Amino acid sequence: MLCGGERFDLARTGLARTERLNGWMFIMPALVLLGVFMIYPILWSLWMSFQVGRGMNLSFGGFANILRLTQDPVFQRALSNTFIFLIVQVPIMLVLALIFATMLNDSKLWGRSLFRTAIFLPCVTSLVAYSVLFRSLFLADGFVNDFLLGLHLISEPIPWLADPFWAKIVIIMAITWRWTGYNMIFYLAAMQNIDRSIYESAKIDGVPTWARFWYLTVPMLKPVILFTSVISTIGTLQLFDEVNNIPPNAGGPSDATLTLSLYIYNLSFRFMPSFGYAATVSYVIVILVGILSYFQFMVVRDKRR
Repeated sequence: MLCGGERFDLARTGLARTERLNGWMFIMPALVLLGVFMIYPILWSLWMSFQVGRGMNLSFGGFANILRLTQDPVFQRALSNTFIFLIVQVPIMLVLALIFATMLNDSKLWGRSLFRTAIFLPCVTSLVAYSVLFRSLFLADGFVNDFLLGLHLISEPIPWLADPFWAKIVIIMAITWRWTGYNMIFYLAAMQNIDRSIYESAKIDGVPTWARFWYLTVPMLKPVILFTSVISTIGTLQLFDEVNNIPPNAGGPSDATLTLSLYIYNLSFRFMPSFGYAATVSYVIVILVGILSYFQFMVVRDKRR
């Protein structure tokens, strides 16, 4: 016969087993959905990246698609354009977001709620709608050229969407306009959680405003800055809507705004379908995201001896 303690242990063991079973039953629907709509497509795309052929007539080609990457001038153009947007636009956007957050964190600023809303509002607008708006603004006879001509700042219309250089500038301005407010909200929320007594002590000690910002605010925002830089990097590497909708010809002129994501779309749906090669290009983005995120973590990590 079992004593009272042994019966209690058996009951507790059975209850624990039942709780684990119930827990798995609750999360099983979510796990099934993740497996069907996330894990399976990832594994299938990885296998497809080794396939060659047109349309659905695919066959295993080994590393042929990887070799094709090194010989594809369009891919190289898309890669260089993507890096230009990444290197130029992301730092400008994050610096502006940090400046706006610092200004709007001032409790003495009149109408700061209105300014916060106005700066954040672009990131909730439709991607396609604001892209079409930017296209109409920067046409040769659009509002921007008419405005600059009216102020006599230019003598002839600037070919914003017909010149490769100016087309990149328009894309950079459009992305910055839309996403600066998004990053600003993260910085603003983090600043409001900083103890005000730290700034008051520094002010009493005679620390100037720029030093309080550089040596107090920025170090304490390091985790948030890392987060925004990583998500901004990922978003820029996946840039699609703006370069597809703002130029009159998607990725134009002369592939000057073609990005990796738009090239994947072209390979899959606009040209003769090459799904295997498109999957290979998509994994270039995956590798770049991993490498750049790793380096960003290394740059901001705490250097301890």
